[in-house]
Amino acid sequence: MLNEENLKKIEEIGKRYPEAKAALLPALWIAQEQDGWISEETMKQIGDLLGLPYGHVLGVVTFYTMFNSKPLGTYHIEVCTNASCQLRGSDKILRKVEHVCSAGAGHTSPDGKWTVNEVECMGACGGAPMIAIGEEYYENLTPDKVEEILRKLP
Repeated sequence: MLNEENLKKIEEIGKRYPEAKAALLPALWIAQEQDGWISEETMKQIGDLLGLPYGHVLGVVTFYTMFNSKPLGTYHIEVCTNASCQLRGSDKILRKVEHVCSAGAGHTSPDGKWTVNEVECMGACGGAPMIAIGEEYYENLTPDKVEEILRKLP
């Protein structure tokens, strides 16, 4: 559930737009910043605040890879598998990440340390293949480099 401060922020955002749908993305960002993910309960709350059906809110949350509908591990690893990265071996990078983290794409490791997601283009095509860990980009990767990066994390 959203805290009082964020409820007020979303209400103010809703007033800025002539269409409630236009306020949805900023409202979802606020919710995700609060908890790190957006629960079903929070999606319903945002829908009620903006006068949008839950199904529409859910559709937006699940369409965009930038929104998380499940809690994340300590480290959120996003592996780009779009065209440039794919052509340069992102399938091997993804397999290495899944192996080292003991978590398949779309899942969190049993110990809660890693969440692995396969994502579309992250705008680093010139450095393909790449991954992001949180807000940090790692480019021009090989499976060995990925393993080294992951093993260095506490």
